[in-house]
Amino acid sequence: MTKDDGAVTIPAADRLYYDPFDYDIDDDPYPIWRRMRAEAPLYYNDRYNFYALSRYDDVATALLDWHTYRSGHGTTADILFSGLEVPPGILLWEDPPLHDLHRRLLSRVFTPRRMLAVEDLVRQLCVRALDPLRDADGFDLVADLGAIMPMRTIGYLLGIPEGEQEQIRATTDNSIAVGETGGDVTAAIFAESLAQYVDYIEWRSTHPSDDLMTELLNAEIEELDGTRRRLERTEVLAYTAMIAGAGGETTARLIGFMGELLGRHPDQRAELAADPALIPSAVEETLRYEPPSPVQGRYVAADVQLYGQVVAEGSYMLLLNGSANRDESRYADPDRFDIHRQGGHLSFGQGIHFCLGAALARLEARVAFEEILKRWTDWDVDYDHAARARTSSVRGWSRLPIKTG
Repeated sequence: MTKDDGAVTIPAADRLYYDPFDYDIDDDPYPIWRRMRAEAPLYYNDRYNFYALSRYDDVATALLDWHTYRSGHGTTADILFSGLEVPPGILLWEDPPLHDLHRRLLSRVFTPRRMLAVEDLVRQLCVRALDPLRDADGFDLVADLGAIMPMRTIGYLLGIPEGEQEQIRATTDNSIAVGETGGDVTAAIFAESLAQYVDYIEWRSTHPSDDLMTELLNAEIEELDGTRRRLERTEVLAYTAMIAGAGGETTARLIGFMGELLGRHPDQRAELAADPALIPSAVEETLRYEPPSPVQGRYVAADVQLYGQVVAEGSYMLLLNGSANRDESRYADPDRFDIHRQGGHLSFGQGIHFCLGAALARLEARVAFEEILKRWTDWDVDYDHAARARTSSVRGWSRLPIKTG
């Protein structure tokens, strides 16, 4: 198609356009990401003034390069683009040296050993959720299990009473909900997120227990000059809010995606039922194929040259790890779900911001499907009654009914 002056115009439907807030794109971003890898590996969106990298090698390199690609301005698109000053204590939104000090602290209280020690609890929670559903002809994989078990597990680890965990989850979900234009993000979102934990922490300060909140209250941090100090209350609040939020939302989406994918691949579901030792591999393939956190935002801290262009200091960059996980140059037949696939993924990030809760998320998904497949080996997703979550930080289902009868 040409204009009268001979210039070529591209029909709007054929233009390459990526928007992290567009619901239609969010429903299935993979065709657009495929085009970005092929046509615009350094993509620029002039509406929101951001760049994006979509190829595996570029994303993997950028995730490691914290000197250039900084997290301290926020790592979700809505927070990053808002220009808000983010509070300290949210590990994902920090850069060294502060990040390193805080990560060392959390690594001591949020260890793989502690995570593995809760396996019996996770299994009990799954049994408690699933046994009453045995005689039903179906249930909601997210609402009845995926949103409940991770919330209960994190609540137990932190020391939050079970009866009050649901309200915290609802508040968290509301705080990260996002509209199709990114929403109006204000500093109040941070204050509201922290405020819900004030009473718990004050009570726990005089009633210590064997939980993460008590450990945070007693923890000491070593400053850059070598001096040591106890955490301030605001820091304990920030750590508690971060653990509670990150620990529930992403795992709920992982469980939903895995249930959906196994519903669409009955042959592979039958393999897992016959050999539960394959379930960890199925968890990893689900993480690659449908990562709950597929986009990582970064602030560009120094001019960088990419694909013949200079991305200026102060720019916003989105690292599309969800696209990288399906890069044809890295994976054979990347759009095929295969529980036997090897090769890893970028769904937990890498480098200094590798997800501290990765071991717990893997454990929870594994145990969930061990228990599901003990009870049901056949199901179909009821897409007519399913619904997606619309949040700034994760992608996935908020409701996913399955028919088991």
